[in-house]
Amino acid sequence: MKLEAGRDVLVVEDDPEINELVGAYVALAGFRYRGVFDGGSAIRQAAEEPPALILLDVMLPDMSGFEVCLELRGAPATRHIPIVFLSALDGEPEKNRGRNAGAAEYLVKPFDPDQLIRTIRRHILSE
Repeated sequence: MKLEAGRDVLVVEDDPEINELVGAYVALAGFRYRGVFDGGSAIRQAAEEPPALILLDVMLPDMSGFEVCLELRGAPATRHIPIVFLSALDGEPEKNRGRNAGAAEYLVKPFDPDQLIRTIRRHILSE
């Protein structure tokens, strides 16, 4: 599949293997994968080179994904970027907190690869 020019997906996941696995699905969806392992790096990279989409874990080593989401939503350069949580936390309180932080969607690990690919395409191609 041909990669869409300028269509990056920033994967924010502290587990390197899961980060790369999600990145492989990003590539299968036809987009360029960029991976980071903590919230601070995600905020810096998103501001410096805004991606088309951010896939964000909740449990990160330096700050929560909810905090990252709120910070990205509060900055003019990143407030428009769709954010999809991808987390093992599957309770309604977490899902509601993700939506309240400004996420477009909240997917639960283990995720369905086909659903992840559809979600990536839907949020990027609907811009």
